[in-house]
Amino acid sequence: MPVLPIIHAAEAELKAIYEDLHKHPEIGFEESRTSGIVVEKLKEYGVDEVHTGFGKTGVVGLIHGKSRGNKRVGIRADMDALPIDEISGVPFSSQNQGVMHACGHDAHTTMLLGAAKYLAETREFDGTAVMIFQPAEEGLGGACEMIKDGLFEQFPCDEIYGMHNFPNGKPGQMDICKGVAMAGAAFFDIDITGVGSHAAMPENSKDTVVIASALVGQLQTIVSRNIPPLDSCVLSVTQIHAGAAYNVLPETAKLCGTVRYFKDEAYETARSRMEVLCKGMAEAYGVKISLDARTVFDVLNNDSELSDAYLEAAADIVGAENVSSEAAPATGSEDFADMLKIVPGAYCRLGHTGTVGLHNPAFVLGQEILPVGASIMARVVERRLPLS
Repeated sequence: MPVLPIIHAAEAELKAIYEDLHKHPEIGFEESRTSGIVVEKLKEYGVDEVHTGFGKTGVVGLIHGKSRGNKRVGIRADMDALPIDEISGVPFSSQNQGVMHACGHDAHTTMLLGAAKYLAETREFDGTAVMIFQPAEEGLGGACEMIKDGLFEQFPCDEIYGMHNFPNGKPGQMDICKGVAMAGAAFFDIDITGVGSHAAMPENSKDTVVIASALVGQLQTIVSRNIPPLDSCVLSVTQIHAGAAYNVLPETAKLCGTVRYFKDEAYETARSRMEVLCKGMAEAYGVKISLDARTVFDVLNNDSELSDAYLEAAADIVGAENVSSEAAPATGSEDFADMLKIVPGAYCRLGHTGTVGLHNPAFVLGQEILPVGASIMARVVERRLPLS
């Protein structure tokens, strides 16, 4: 079965939606224009119920099948963009300075709209399709906010599926990693308060730049000397802030970064060692050092049986030769993991043309993915909610 006919016929419309969303990107929890378009399109397509205000700007649409069984299948897409200046050169480049859809969430939103259009027109399933348009995936906790607002209490799902575009130059190839598939992530901030002085008189200071530099080196020993080698963990210092003048040793310095992990135990070890190192460095240098470490993404765990079901649905669209359950775990993170902790499901990667990586200002999405992804989303609903 190729791309579903109704979706194929709507390909030009889907591309227009995608290019409009790409041209007008919005940061997490600010997706008011995007969610407005989603609401407009869902109502235009005849979706039975459209609900707003989940996670501030999130949208949920319900589509009932020809038979009104009790089972519900959720499909989720994220809507937010990144704080990046676009340099892709596409004619529909971002018009919002400093904001870009560099991760393909505009495509995810478009594909879910395409699936909604198809399902609302055909309704060849028994039960309810729950279409979830999530805000603020990029580290701001949009999934948690939707859940806190009662997403699964008001719209309980028996299973749920998500999808991410993958710029691997292999259009139509779908991969899933069963079990632990994506890393959990924590962000950290370390504030150092010492004593500032004239740069010509460092003996009067407790130099926070020197202390911060030493602490960066110490933090890099945590994984190599405390985490078992077979338990993957990555600790990265990604920001250093200190000073504003050539002739002043600053009183304060700040380090920021992230920890990625596949086992909660590995993160707990890393976090506790960070606390010990900060306390020890503070005592050694006679300064104040505070650590704020917080979990942002849970480990994403794909249900094995539902992964197979997702692959079977995809094979109907792209062919069995283009689906695989052999994808390696990824050290990137995804807050769909928060939904999967409540509802079993699976998360896949769908390949497209173009090989510039995600979160890159030159990223360009291969638009051939739009009808393919939409068809897979629609097909998994039909397969998991079959008419008797």
